Amino acid sequence: MDQRFIVPQFIDAEDKILGPITVRQFIIMIVGGLLIFAAYKLADFGLFLLEAFVIVSLVLLFAFIKVNGAPFHIFFANFLATFKKPKIRVWQKEHIKVEEFKIKGEDQAVKYVPKKRLLPSSKLSELSLIIDTGGVYKGEQTVNKLNKVTYNE
Repeated sequence: MDQRFIVPQFIDAEDKILGPITVRQFIIMIVGGLLIFAAYKLADFGLFLLEAFVIVSLVLLFAFIKVNGAPFHIFFANFLATFKKPKIRVWQKEHIKVEEFKIKGEDQAVKYVPKKRLLPSSKLSELSLIIDTGGVYKGEQTVNKLNKVTYNE
């Protein structure tokens, strides 16, 4: 049996509705037009011109400008996300205890770094099972403790 799948091409291209204008751009322009209309009805003419200039600038910016091939609203969202996150990334390195031993008759101290104790493979497989089941499986030690409490062993 021959299994062939059609792989979609150009999935990042947006649908065009009016010539080169996409659905996203059209919706942004409609919202901008509604905001200009509301500004015309609610403000005097001098303030309306200022508001219209700002609204048209923002509509053109968000509808048609791309930064590094991505639409401006994606760039702007990423820009805001960088300010919400901490600016300095600090690696919380675990302090390794270094023991010094002096050899008899010498003034130099020899530094010894104890090796980190690794988990046995059975413990690793149990931890991976706990993670894979989303915490439904509690692990052998937890189950054995619960059984001892339940059955008073």
